Amino acid sequence: MIQRKEFDLHLEGLRQQLREMGEHVKVALQNAVSSLQNVNLEQAQVVVAKDAELNRMEEQVMELGSKLIVTQQPVAKDLRKIIVAFKISSDLERMGDLAVDVAKVTLRLEDQKLIKPLIDIPKMAGLVEKMVEDSLNSYLDENTDLAYKMAQDDDEVDHLYSQILRDLYEIMNKDPEQIHQALLLTLVGRYIERVGDHATNIGESTVYLVTGKRPDLNQ
Repeated sequence: MIQRKEFDLHLEGLRQQLREMGEHVKVALQNAVSSLQNVNLEQAQVVVAKDAELNRMEEQVMELGSKLIVTQQPVAKDLRKIIVAFKISSDLERMGDLAVDVAKVTLRLEDQKLIKPLIDIPKMAGLVEKMVEDSLNSYLDENTDLAYKMAQDDDEVDHLYSQILRDLYEIMNKDPEQIHQALLLTLVGRYIERVGDHATNIGESTVYLVTGKRPDLNQ
């Protein structure tokens, strides 16, 4: 009984660490997109610098989970809880890297003015931030309905990403001098879209945790 309580306590530690990683990712993405909207180099540099904190959080999840496997020898769903925590921490760490990639685009712009006001990119980022929040809540609450909703949300993000590409390709066709910045902005769209894919991965991990079977929500 004491061993079970200790195991559950450590599992809650893993869950809390993943909560904190999720909050870090949402803030990083918000600040990265804001830095791009305002071409704020200082804000972008902060996003890049803070990524090391997220990396440390992932390492802590791996260390705690590995220790639990060695000392507690969990089986069945208890083991899945640890495996899923590993996978989710990896997805969150990658999301943080993608937020850094957005910030680095801001740094590459330097003193350039934006070729157009950013409307769809922040809109897509807002959708993706909600996906990050919902995917983590699906895991924390073991809510498979919310997990499956990730597929629908991801389709909406993909649709908006396609619209962004069309708009930027039109700008490049009309004004070849804007090609360099337009290509950078297409990369930003891709980075944000990939964050959505990782949120969908978390939804898949939730379903695996609850059912023992992993669906493909990225189809």
